[in-house]
Amino acid sequence: MSVISGQEYIHRINQLNTNTWIDGEKVTGKISEHPAFKGIMKSQAELYDLQVHPNYSSKMTYSSPLTGNRVGVSYLIPKSKEDLSCRRSMIMEWAALSGGCMGRSPDYMNTALMTFAASKGLFGDHNPKWEENIWNFYEMAREQDLSFTHTFLNPQVNRSPYYFEEFEDEIIAAQVIDQNEEGIVIKGARLLATQGGITDEIIVFPSGGGLNSHSMSYAFSIPSNTKGLKFICRESFSYRESPFDHPLASRFDEVDAIVVFDHVLVPWNRIFFHNDLTIVGKLYSESSFFPLVLHQVTTRRQTKLEFLVGLAQTLIDSIHIGEYEHVQGKMSEIIIGLETIKSLLDSSELHAKVDRFGTFIPDINPLYVATTIFPTLYPRYTEILQLLGASGLVSIPTEKDFTSVNKRDLERYLQSTSLPAKERVQLFRLAWDFSMSAFGSRQTLYERFFFGDPVRLRNNLYKSYERSHCVKRVKDFLGSEKIDE
Repeated sequence: MSVISGQEYIHRINQLNTNTWIDGEKVTGKISEHPAFKGIMKSQAELYDLQVHPNYSSKMTYSSPLTGNRVGVSYLIPKSKEDLSCRRSMIMEWAALSGGCMGRSPDYMNTALMTFAASKGLFGDHNPKWEENIWNFYEMAREQDLSFTHTFLNPQVNRSPYYFEEFEDEIIAAQVIDQNEEGIVIKGARLLATQGGITDEIIVFPSGGGLNSHSMSYAFSIPSNTKGLKFICRESFSYRESPFDHPLASRFDEVDAIVVFDHVLVPWNRIFFHNDLTIVGKLYSESSFFPLVLHQVTTRRQTKLEFLVGLAQTLIDSIHIGEYEHVQGKMSEIIIGLETIKSLLDSSELHAKVDRFGTFIPDINPLYVATTIFPTLYPRYTEILQLLGASGLVSIPTEKDFTSVNKRDLERYLQSTSLPAKERVQLFRLAWDFSMSAFGSRQTLYERFFFGDPVRLRNNLYKSYERSHCVKRVKDFLGSEKIDE
């Protein structure tokens, strides 16, 4: 088997008949036809179609080392700078389809799984069976072109640093409650499965920070229709199917879900580790997870900022405000951010090197800096869109209004000097959906906390950044002054 088409993806997910709930009701019938999932599944299918399109196949796929079939570049374990460049090109191609608004497009978790497989020796250091499991599963996922949702987080019952959930009858955070000859049994809940219910599998890993419970020390992947597994989704932000009214939400709202495990059996061959706290501490720091996942995320974010620059400039041009100095200053802010992210991404590849497992990984420092500053940059840039659009962002009648008896009034009063009324409103609705709608607000929150609390990100950067050579320069300088004396 090789890369799948969009039609194959949709058919496969429909056949799963996952236990997915939204707005108090269980999804029945074909989930791809449900209003909440129809748009995002169609958009996801378009990504898969790129892989099998003859004009894109060479960019989106490579020859499987196992079978020789064409498989997705998102699964490629980089062994050179050329491989990193290949991965980056593929990620940008997929991100461009959504303007970078699909944070959980398939390449995200495909990349994450690939990093763990590339570091399989880390698992093998603790148990040879775990190394075998992670590698076998990776190869199966690559050859079958599986899609994944995932969960790394426990419910926010008590975020105190000293909180510890005792093993009680009423379990909240998902944990192992039993094991038998078939596997381990999981009960409890996890957050926050974006695209929950519309992927082949769900990957479950620990968050990695401060875990002190053996019953919560596990990692595995299981099919999304596994018995006892349930996805409880938030309200859909795709309120209308019209791409005019909701140009982003109608196509790219990925829908987030709470994951409930009700005595879910995880087979032994699906378990990457369990009941081992020591591997949790090494999982992210000693694998290629952070360098390569941050490479994927930063590439998508660069594409998103490029889209944002284009959107902001088109808005400026539509109402001829480009000569105002404050407008030029605001636009320059976004440009500076874009060029900063681009430069950090370039730097990460320029200083890439081979890790102890033979994987060619980008330099983590510039990528970590990019990840640390983006939660500050992005909310400011959506604010700039609001400041540029001003009242135009609420003067946005719907597509049906332009076919009503009010059409002539709208065409007269909502035109701009460069655009007829309907095209102007379409543009402003796009800016509104990007920065102000429920979808846009979720995007801002999402980018704020994509890799956790921004304060913690800065603290981690402080702790991890190697600066001894900088300190030495200062000490050498002070020492040279004493010699001069």
